[in-house]
Amino acid sequence: MTARQHVKRLAWPAFFMMLSLGLVLFHTDLARYFGFSETVSLSLTALAYFASAWLVSRIFAMALDQAASSTRRYPRLLNDIVAALLFLVAFAGTVSLFMGQGAFGALAGSGLILAMLGFAIRNVVADTLSGVALGIEGPFRIGDWVDIDGLARGKVIEIGWRTTRVLTRDSAYLILPNSQIARQRITNYSAPKPQYRAQVTITLDHTLPIGKARKVMLNAMKEARLIQSDPEPDVRVLAYEAGGITYALRYWLNRYDRDIDCRDEVYCLVDDALRRAGGGVPSRRIELLPPQVTHLSRQPDDQSASVPDQPPS
Repeated sequence: MTARQHVKRLAWPAFFMMLSLGLVLFHTDLARYFGFSETVSLSLTALAYFASAWLVSRIFAMALDQAASSTRRYPRLLNDIVAALLFLVAFAGTVSLFMGQGAFGALAGSGLILAMLGFAIRNVVADTLSGVALGIEGPFRIGDWVDIDGLARGKVIEIGWRTTRVLTRDSAYLILPNSQIARQRITNYSAPKPQYRAQVTITLDHTLPIGKARKVMLNAMKEARLIQSDPEPDVRVLAYEAGGITYALRYWLNRYDRDIDCRDEVYCLVDDALRRAGGGVPSRRIELLPPQVTHLSRQPDDQSASVPDQPPS
């Protein structure tokens, strides 16, 4: 938001704040002149409470908007939490003004009703409390690319009281309950920085030496346009087995949404370079052994019975 928009948002809260403070400071003179009762005086004080909460919440929202960067904004839930807490304090102060010490007794007497209501809306309460926890802890912000284990992978669009909205790379719009997100493992690809390292694995035949294979693949990766050149990509040997030599091709990305395109580019460049260098993937080897000839002597079957000749009929 621009400075002019912030001034407009602060104008009415500041006006009511100054008006209510003026009425509270001069309520004695006003009561004597206009004949205000005690209830009117308490109402003016309550108005000052709520005006103060309104103004402070707007100032806090402006401070968050100025502190947030262009790519990572603070969730709207954080503003709502602060505003709700401020108005709750103002409401508690108003109740204390009108009811005195009896306010606490009234709240304690309604504990059973609150417990029954909480049991009825326990799922809503769980989602809301989880949303509050996510807003305070801040494992992700609006605009971050996240992987919520078992639920979704995409860009965070909005963080609400009960749900969080995620837009996947396939443009699918997912609405996830906050209580489910709080129980899962979250991988944030945009924090603490949007840069992160990815890798692909390739298994080559033993006939291609490791030094040559590393040089060929590294030169091919340096020709890629989508991955970052600083830090530079590298090649590491992961395994040396009978089926071939496995390499890890590691490179850095500046945006998670380019992961698929970068992986495709790296595979295409490396495949073309390996074919020109004469190195290929390992092939299955089958070794044929000559048959072994064994000489077995035929033993007579002592247990065989001889069938007598039948007389001619």
